[in-house]
Amino acid sequence: MRQGAVGHVRLMEHRGRTLVEKRMTDASRHDTEVLALRALAETDLPVPELVEVRPGSILMTLMAGERLDSDSADARLDGLRASAVLLRRLHELPPPVGLPGAPDDADIIRRYRDAGGPPLPLALPLAGDQVFCHGDWTDGNLLAVDGTITAVLDWEAAHLGDPLRELSRAAWGASRKDPRSVDALVKGYGADPSLVRAWFPIHAAELWLWFAEAGPPAYLEQLTTELRDWPEA
Repeated sequence: MRQGAVGHVRLMEHRGRTLVEKRMTDASRHDTEVLALRALAETDLPVPELVEVRPGSILMTLMAGERLDSDSADARLDGLRASAVLLRRLHELPPPVGLPGAPDDADIIRRYRDAGGPPLPLALPLAGDQVFCHGDWTDGNLLAVDGTITAVLDWEAAHLGDPLRELSRAAWGASRKDPRSVDALVKGYGADPSLVRAWFPIHAAELWLWFAEAGPPAYLEQLTTELRDWPEA
């Protein structure tokens, strides 16, 4: 279904309402999503409302809209640009106490090099203030209606992190589908493109490691080919 990860989310009737049930086997990710949604309940960000929290599952409201990754290329770009405004708004909110910390980028670099990934210009950018981050800001986690973002979903990876790192992750990931995505997100957010691009090799290494350790071999092969053609600075 459109609201959430395939195989872990379903519609269900509960006390006369059609709701979404999201099941998670990882207790820490379950608790993180609950913590984030509770913190966002009184804000103007479009997120599901928690209805009932159970061990291993969450009942939440069904949000209107279609996934942004199912829209046309130009409509997707418009949606990404609009979503960047919401991302900046998220980064300005006070984070709830208890959010997990950011990924360890130094460890990502070390593991990537140890695993023999394709050469990348890996260096740690200067990190900024730690803010409320979503953790997986992608077109698959955004719903839209007529160009308006109606929901930001899947908060299980929320954490305290660098805002430009999060924007950069969203931009680099989206650019693999359409290079214009970088400009749409960076301009929508109002960031310095050079500072955003400085994080790109980190995200490439992180995704390569994920495919190497858990992803489909065909995806690893495709990404490896892409990274071998990484442009020189």
